[in-house]
Amino acid sequence: MSAPVQTPSPCINVCRMHEASGLCEGCLRTIDEIAAWSTLDDAAKRAVWDAIETRHAQWLTQRFDAPTERGAR
Repeated sequence: MSAPVQTPSPCINVCRMHEASGLCEGCLRTIDEIAAWSTLDDAAKRAVWDAIETRHAQWLTQRFDAPTERGAR
């Protein structure tokens, strides 16, 4: 029987905390999520991934819905 597949870390080695959002600029996790990652079970890791996907979608929406400097004349 093969070992269960572990949930991979979202870390992409771009480790900078964005002061305003409190999220890592690389993986979009909070400092608490980063610190706890190695102790989380698979279900909790998947929940963090779900939160990251939500944050990424919100970031894209804000980025593309925000007026650009060029268009704000």
